[in-house]
Amino acid sequence: MSPPVTRPTSLFAASALCLTMLALGSSTRLTASTSLLASGSIAPSPRDRMIARQVGSLLEEAHFNRQKINDTLSPMIMDKFIDSMDSQRSYFLAADIAEFETQRQRFDDMIHTGDIEPAYAIFARYQKRNRERVRYAMSLLAKEPDFTLTDNLIFDREKNIFAKNTGELNELWRQRVKNDSLSLILAGKSWSEARTVLNERYERVLKRIEQTKSEEVLEVFLNAYTRNFDPHSNFFSPRNSEEYKIQMSLNYDGIGATLQLADDYVTVVNLIEGGTASTAGSIKPKDRITAVGQDHNGALVDVIGWRIDDVVQLIRGKGGTIVRLQILPAGAAPGSAERTVELTRGKVTLESQAASKETKITQRGNKKLKIGVISVPGFYSDYEAQRAGDENFRSTTRDVKRLIEDLSKENIDGLVIDLRGDGGGFLPEAQSLTGLFINEGPVVQVKLSNGEKEILDDPDKGVAYDGPLVVLIDRFSASASEIFAGAIQDYKRGLVVGQRSFGKGTVQSMLPLSRWNSRPVNGQITVTIGKFYRITGESTQHRGVEPDIALASPLSLEDVGESALPNALPWDQIEPAPFLAQGPSLPDIAQLSAALDVRISNNKNYKALLSDIAALNNLRKQKTISLNISERRAEYARLENDRLTRENDRRALRGLPALKALTDIESEDTKPKDIIDAVLEQTVEIISDVITATPLPLKHNAECGRARRSTPTIC
Repeated sequence: MSPPVTRPTSLFAASALCLTMLALGSSTRLTASTSLLASGSIAPSPRDRMIARQVGSLLEEAHFNRQKINDTLSPMIMDKFIDSMDSQRSYFLAADIAEFETQRQRFDDMIHTGDIEPAYAIFARYQKRNRERVRYAMSLLAKEPDFTLTDNLIFDREKNIFAKNTGELNELWRQRVKNDSLSLILAGKSWSEARTVLNERYERVLKRIEQTKSEEVLEVFLNAYTRNFDPHSNFFSPRNSEEYKIQMSLNYDGIGATLQLADDYVTVVNLIEGGTASTAGSIKPKDRITAVGQDHNGALVDVIGWRIDDVVQLIRGKGGTIVRLQILPAGAAPGSAERTVELTRGKVTLESQAASKETKITQRGNKKLKIGVISVPGFYSDYEAQRAGDENFRSTTRDVKRLIEDLSKENIDGLVIDLRGDGGGFLPEAQSLTGLFINEGPVVQVKLSNGEKEILDDPDKGVAYDGPLVVLIDRFSASASEIFAGAIQDYKRGLVVGQRSFGKGTVQSMLPLSRWNSRPVNGQITVTIGKFYRITGESTQHRGVEPDIALASPLSLEDVGESALPNALPWDQIEPAPFLAQGPSLPDIAQLSAALDVRISNNKNYKALLSDIAALNNLRKQKTISLNISERRAEYARLENDRLTRENDRRALRGLPALKALTDIESEDTKPKDIIDAVLEQTVEIISDVITATPLPLKHNAECGRARRSTPTIC
């Protein structure tokens, strides 16, 4: 039986990130000496030591808690450091952990002095154990496992103790390799084929271990400190700082190609519309990049076997410059004729991660209603372009305003803002986006570590849209999403539907560690500097935004959200800000909920979603998985049959023929528009009910400014 989707069973899937961050070197006794690292191990550079001291100072001085890194915190930092490497207790031995105890009270001193060798030595030991485990896994492939035995794998080991000896670890890894093998065999491969696949997979893991860099070790180490302050303070290496910047601005200078590593080849997955690669037409999906050169005549550097992020750094560069790529065409065998492509780097916009729109049609009596839907995947802003005076800089608010103007020309009757999966972003964007829907007034309150409070207002008077509004959220809607949804709810400006949001009520500041350099040459740290509060005075921390009308979601409230994260700051509340509801008035929520209940009771698509959620919840309860092929095959068949039944129910709604097997989905041309989003479907129905319902009277009085959501007053 397959485990829950949130807990991968592939031998290295759960620890892939850690496996690419391992230090080279051999085991050494950990002592109080400053020379702990064996010859050949990755050692901290003078810059690494300086960065560590900077991060320690910034955490103590800037973090909301103003906490000191001292002897009390030191043991917890070491535990976090070890957990970041081996949370599943699959690499270190109990003897390793006992040996590390001599360093337990040194982690506070390390970050203050920059004497961080003990942490690098612990990482080197982890690398050694990791290499031992991978090689042992490869040795097991010499003999086919007996899949008829009664055998089980415990795949969730977070609460387990470390193995007492190598024998215990060998047994765990025997089960893991057997599970990997069984998964491939159940997918139709022979033992010989499965062995080849796994051997190549494990070889790649060993290769990645050898490619680890010092800055990656430093990133893991420093985040053991930041995560002990709270879950949203982070240290980013220079490379990850650049990636963070791209995500926040939605653009970068490059050729506009999405790449992935496949069998040591950097392979083109797709081309971004408008990018140089797409416009030139000289590169196709599944082409493989074998070498990269700079300018017209720069030497071509062979990149086969390189880490993908290193190849990306060679391909990206300043707009207007030349990059040359040596291409092995898709489908061509290694050794076939290659061609060289010359491209001029340019500005690439990540349009797929920007706000987008669509329209939905519903029927109420004899009237057709047109509903606009705007999906907002993040609260982004090209801050550097704005600062440089670019009048066309991109931002969430600007994009949404433009989309509203387009939808208004289509004469929509109502609008849905879909914030599902939106983890937040820039706080000012939450302010300005809210301002598109309210005339004026406070949007959010912020409290800093010194107790100072600030009310952040709608930056612009007037509204971009004043019609019926519904905001759709789920458990992954966080931070800026919660500010927006909470403000819309508090102003009674629209309804919030879906699932309770994430519960992140903290504010972070991004601090570059190389203040006078335009590029993050030393990385950056995001530090939690405050907490934000709704205009009612209530924090969203832990509790999130509670929807006015609940809709089903496959996301778990227990496993996902601020309340599930260690070291999260507590919930509290402050005085409310004075505000007045700005309408339009809303219909009775109880009536809307009753109409929803009737509708979903007869909706096969929604029932199929509930069945999917029930099946997923059953999988989440699993802690073990059978390694007996007959038991796994029977369980697999049962799960596949259940999924096939639900899929065919959905297809019947779309007028599509039933499938004989789930594998048939891959062979047919199913367009995205044919896929029904049951939650969005019901959200559109809810706003249609809002449009046609009789509204309750809207009251404007002094009590509205102090009203809590629990009061019955309609403000």
